[in-house]
Amino acid sequence: MSLNPAEHDRKYGELDQVVRSHLGVGPRAPEAVAGYLRQTWRTRPWAIAVAAEQLRTLADTPPGRLRLRLGEYYRLPDLGLPPEEVRDWLVGLADRLDESLATGQAPPPGPPATPWEWRARFPELAQLLGGWFTQDMPAEFGDHESALADYLEGTDPGLAAQLTGELHDLLALGLPEDGLALALVTLGAEVEPPVPYTPGAWLAMLAARLRG
Repeated sequence: MSLNPAEHDRKYGELDQVVRSHLGVGPRAPEAVAGYLRQTWRTRPWAIAVAAEQLRTLADTPPGRLRLRLGEYYRLPDLGLPPEEVRDWLVGLADRLDESLATGQAPPPGPPATPWEWRARFPELAQLLGGWFTQDMPAEFGDHESALADYLEGTDPGLAAQLTGELHDLLALGLPEDGLALALVTLGAEVEPPVPYTPGAWLAMLAARLRG
């Protein structure tokens, strides 16, 4: 049987975040580990050491035949790595995290660079866009305002307040309109902003609507 969620998180939870930061960009992309470090230094700096330890443990003690047969092991997502390169890759990631901890150097502040970093930095905005502004939105809600009203009706006020902060954080990045459009898509939006709004104007309108 596979690991239960608590056991998975205890042994592999932070390792999983590092590995998944490479999804969509590839195992050799430097922006993946940079994005993980930038976000984690901002929010949970203690977790970097946990991730490094979990990466080394997995590299040094891969699952044996019994754990493989029982399914009680971490399933590495398909990143396109040949099996013989996995261990060195895991160790290399751990070395990069340890170096950042030893020097106290985090990547400079800036916009997210990977899909994982976008979702980690703007989790409630991703929840809104990926849950209410999908391609089914016109049939399910009719228009953007009705979709937002449905979100607000069923969402705890604390999460709505978090969303407000995330909207201001995103706007403060100073991205051009095409960068904001890409951010919306990366965070789960499958419909364009309502006419006549640009992506930036719609985000600003959402922030004002939530403040009100």
